Amino acid sequence: MPLDQLQQYRPTISPPDDFDDVWARTLAEARAVSVPVQRQVVHTRLRTLVVEDVRFPGFGGESVAAWLIRPAASAGPLPVVVSFEGYGGGRGLPFEHLLWASAGYAELFMDTRGQGSTWGSGGVTPDPHGSDPAYPGSLTKGILEFETYYYRRLFTDAVRAVDGVRTLDGIDPDRVVAAGSSQGGGMALAVAGLVDGLAAVIAGVPFLCHIRRALSVSDSGPYGELENYLAVHRDHASQVFRTLSYIDAMHHGSRASAPALFTSALRDHVCPPSTVFAAQHAYGGPSEMITYEFNGHESGGAYQRAAEIAFLQDVAGIVPPQ
Repeated sequence: MPLDQLQQYRPTISPPDDFDDVWARTLAEARAVSVPVQRQVVHTRLRTLVVEDVRFPGFGGESVAAWLIRPAASAGPLPVVVSFEGYGGGRGLPFEHLLWASAGYAELFMDTRGQGSTWGSGGVTPDPHGSDPAYPGSLTKGILEFETYYYRRLFTDAVRAVDGVRTLDGIDPDRVVAAGSSQGGGMALAVAGLVDGLAAVIAGVPFLCHIRRALSVSDSGPYGELENYLAVHRDHASQVFRTLSYIDAMHHGSRASAPALFTSALRDHVCPPSTVFAAQHAYGGPSEMITYEFNGHESGGAYQRAAEIAFLQDVAGIVPPQ
């Protein structure tokens, strides 16, 4: 679609009737497992930042790893950016996550259960759940039922990351930002709809938005996993799309209220621009969109990171203490 059509694209939002109830039960079950958050300082050669290895209870109380990185010289409770990784990546090494702490924020960078072996520097959090036959990757794992679906567990982990970081000394629980790109952007939107009181949301080229449309116009990246699965399991389409309707970040974002920054790259074949604009137009709170006309899924790169800092400080009013 040309940009003028994208700016007017507003598909019908139709989550399942029990969408809110199903997610409320899922999160209540996860929060009923009382496991304390563990944190331990990691001794790096970084002089201006403090790095901690954090383990918090995710879905089913299962331990999920994260890095907590913050300025070494900070006064007062810090606003925190809870960051989620793109598809196939893990939390990697702390040296890869220096931007937010360098800007004065704390950052909790969550590992992604069962991923972290496709690119980057790896992850350490397993996903100890089996599934019916699935196409290689994470997108079709357990997809025939919401109760068994991989992204039910991953989105629950993301919510519990916010729950966990709000309990930590030195963190301002009222200034929590959910952020990510691609899969991480979709997770940030899901958290925005599932968690009360977020201060802001950053959703760069978000994945898992307007999924039925995405699959009809793109077979690139993870969406190709769905196509390949359904090409074999021809009789599973209704079950698959029923499950995905509980995951679609467009549905989650419609329940959100925090100010949000979206980005879309107009040559992105992995997360098509129409799906990103649909998610922004469905979003329940104030939002703005940055577009990159000549870029693909890499989106704005370093230009985008600068825009994110400006958005938090100038639009959302989240400024770290001096």
